[in-house]
Amino acid sequence: MKKMFIFSGAIYCLLVLFFISFSSCHKDNNSSTPPIIYKLSGNATSDQEVPAVTTTGTGSLTGTLNNNTNALHYNVTWTNLSGPATASHFHGPATAGANSGVVIPFTIVNSGNSGTATGDTTLTDAQKADVVAGKWYWNVHTAAHGGGEIRAQVIVTQ
Repeated sequence: MKKMFIFSGAIYCLLVLFFISFSSCHKDNNSSTPPIIYKLSGNATSDQEVPAVTTTGTGSLTGTLNNNTNALHYNVTWTNLSGPATASHFHGPATAGANSGVVIPFTIVNSGNSGTATGDTTLTDAQKADVVAGKWYWNVHTAAHGGGEIRAQVIVTQ
């Protein structure tokens, strides 16, 4: 009886080792996918405003959008406006030549007729889809051009 117990124990140990070795070699079926990081840009001019305005102001946007987390990061700069910016923000959804409501306001930092805005936010899935489809724009408003002085569509460059 003692030999039978030792033999059974040995088989049990071998089976355990067998299952442990195979379980450690299984393929990892982790369903998470590597993130796609979209690069964003947009060069603003006065003729892109709707209706177009006359000014020497220009601006640029650079940013990223993480497809997995919907995290949006943006840097916006502008210069040569008719005066200090009174507001700046993303609008959408709208294609070039169309207007829409404010989606995300910027916290602006003015330096005379130039300025910047930098921010991070998390978008909804619908907002992300609109950005990727090119249906967002950003603009900068001034006292002289309350409807917007410069504007640019947000473009996915990656």
